[in-house]
Amino acid sequence: MPKSKRQKLVSLTKVSKKTREQKNALLKEVQENADKWEYCWLFEVGNMRNAHLKTVRKLWKDSARIFFGRGAVMAKALGTTPEEEYRMGLHKLAKQIKGQVGLFFTSSPPAEVLEWFADFQQPDFARSGNRASQTFVIPEGPVMQQHSTPPEPFPHNEEPQLRKLGLRTRMVRGVPTLDAPHTVCEAGKTLTPEQAQLLKLIGVKMVKFRVGLRARWEAASGEIMQIGGQEIGVEEKAGEEAPEGVDAEGGEDEEMEG
Repeated sequence: MPKSKRQKLVSLTKVSKKTREQKNALLKEVQENADKWEYCWLFEVGNMRNAHLKTVRKLWKDSARIFFGRGAVMAKALGTTPEEEYRMGLHKLAKQIKGQVGLFFTSSPPAEVLEWFADFQQPDFARSGNRASQTFVIPEGPVMQQHSTPPEPFPHNEEPQLRKLGLRTRMVRGVPTLDAPHTVCEAGKTLTPEQAQLLKLIGVKMVKFRVGLRARWEAASGEIMQIGGQEIGVEEKAGEEAPEGVDAEGGEDEEMEG
């Protein structure tokens, strides 16, 4: 007996594959930017958060162009061999496109770019898999939220969630209260999903979003300069948010997937 079409399962998360034309259009766009700007920087991100990357794009909107996503198309656009490279020296940069990295095209002076990205670090909430940057203990008494200044006690309707995350609270005058201090996490230890969620509820930020510049290509000479001292550590890559894959203009460029 044939199966009924009404029983067919439909995935709501399925994303249609990009066409060859779309990938070729992106490849051309990367090459056009290689012609337009004086420098191309290769960068990676620590504690990836889409909101902060969008801020970077917005702040550099008039003086740079950013491509960020899976690197197969970016590498192909630059050319991975001396024979295939789009412009002199670009194959040396393309060979370094591995993992979650991006391209930053700009004509701004290198010293200005280095200084700006060294200074741009945005605190954010840790996620499961991150290491705790400090030991955090909730003191005895009302459980307080750190989101506001001064801190405010949690409302009564959030006590079930606090208890679910490991707090042994009881209600005192409508406020979730601890009879003894509770250690949420210890410095240097990997955070569990429950610990990360509890820290976020309380308002304690333990990681910093930052951009690490790895190398720079100069159009005039075709030379590649490696950038030291800005490496993104393994611990900064744990618990990262998956990138949305949008370019500097805010449009979708998921066609970067190889």
